[in-house]
Amino acid sequence: MKASNLWQEVLKAPNKNQHLLKDIEKFAKENTEPALIHFGTSGWRGEIGSDFTMQNVRVITKAIIEAVKGEDRQILNSFGIKSFNEFKERGVIVGHDNRLLGKEFAYEVIGILQSEGINCYYAGEASTPEFSVAVVELSASASINLTPSHNPPNYGGLKLNPSDGGPASEELTKPIERIANELMKNANSIKSCPPVAINKIDATELYINFIKKRNMIDIDKIKNFLSNNPHTIAVDHMHGATRGKLAKILSVSPGTFICLRREDDPLFEGLSPEPSEENLKLALSHLRENTLGFSAIIDPDGDRVRFADLKRQIPMNYFGAMAFHYLYNYKGLRGVVVKSVGTSNFVNSIAEAFRVEVIETKVGFKNFRPYLLPNATKKAIVAFEESDGISIQNHTLEKDAILGVLLALEMIATFNKNLSDYLEEIEKSYGKYYSDRTGIEIPRESFGPHVKENIMALSKHFKIGDSFKIGDLEKKIASIVDLDGVKIIFNDGSWIMIRPSGTEPKVRIYIETKNKEEKEVFIEEARILTKKICLEGIGGLT
Repeated sequence: MKASNLWQEVLKAPNKNQHLLKDIEKFAKENTEPALIHFGTSGWRGEIGSDFTMQNVRVITKAIIEAVKGEDRQILNSFGIKSFNEFKERGVIVGHDNRLLGKEFAYEVIGILQSEGINCYYAGEASTPEFSVAVVELSASASINLTPSHNPPNYGGLKLNPSDGGPASEELTKPIERIANELMKNANSIKSCPPVAINKIDATELYINFIKKRNMIDIDKIKNFLSNNPHTIAVDHMHGATRGKLAKILSVSPGTFICLRREDDPLFEGLSPEPSEENLKLALSHLRENTLGFSAIIDPDGDRVRFADLKRQIPMNYFGAMAFHYLYNYKGLRGVVVKSVGTSNFVNSIAEAFRVEVIETKVGFKNFRPYLLPNATKKAIVAFEESDGISIQNHTLEKDAILGVLLALEMIATFNKNLSDYLEEIEKSYGKYYSDRTGIEIPRESFGPHVKENIMALSKHFKIGDSFKIGDLEKKIASIVDLDGVKIIFNDGSWIMIRPSGTEPKVRIYIETKNKEEKEVFIEEARILTKKICLEGIGGLT
């Protein structure tokens, strides 16, 4: 019996088989099988007890230390430091979300760091944006956050942020990967070191200080609105690290918000804890007719958020565009719009009217870094991705669900109208866009480099001007983008995109059309195309 077998049983019946978690914890502590370390779009992730183990977390921690010790100029610059001594003195912030063994993994990291004389701060259970802010506020060298974000309950993860608080770039993670995979050859020589001392910090207080200094959110306006409209905002915390944070940040009584799923549950009720339309239904059910408010769902580490009110769902494809419209017109921000390649072109239509440049990047918030830096030549007014992450100018370089909720609150306080009404006003001026995403899961043991190779072969198989059948529809290919996966754009502006996930054994599928009736056809045909490619390769299309 392996940890993966136990997880299968647990996830089949979380309530019935929760007792098996004790055996999984044993695997996490005692399993010495090496793992291939790879930092995806947002850190390193693995299954708890299988490849995400105490030993392998020690290996990565040691690899980070060795990378800095080498004092390679590129690595030091990526951390924003000048020497290993500076790294030690400024220190590292360590913490976790509320997954299985979060505290124990964090203590393992702290022990290894302290054994090298590195100053450590312990954030405890904290959200990803709080880590990002704490690094800046304490002028730390880095933070290590033990979280796999929105991944299913069987996953653990490690996010590394350098001294500017943003996600680690590939210039930093690639050498750490190389060192870690070399250390894996003799992993059992890296022994566990209990922490010498625990220096606890309050990451939420640091976040409050940060947003007050940056002054990007009108806290007083939000508090006035909430005092007149209590119990109209329903927030689902998905048993995650943002529970209780909004009330503390806004200095309002705990009952001001309808707060859901605040209890400890490392299995997330057996759900994949992402801000999906299905998962948002619970919060939506708590809204009342004829009230001014919204529901929001936040993932466990607080870096993704999705909204809805009684009229409609508002995923980030829409909310990011709304944020740009609001920040440009009502807050006077100037700069560029930055979005990932799989994100809706709704914001493009608005930006074109305002003559604002739109920049598309690969998927992964780390790719927004150059445009969120304080000294950026092209500074983002807003940076967002369809997978529900957002940040804004003069804020943290990380995606921030707490910011998203605060911004949504400020919008409805400003307009005295619901988010859906504001969105519909914008759509009347700039058009409607119908976006969606799905994916297909692939067994972990079958998710190899060949999957990406098969997908990338699409860019050679199809040519600009080719006809492309989507059910009974026939489209002409206008362009093909292979920036991250393959995106096929048609002459009417609709598109499909296929890419392997950087965080899970999945292939992601994205679509967009301006014709509502085509949306379901696009999704279904894109799934069929993806399955053929993954199972049969490019030969399956001939």
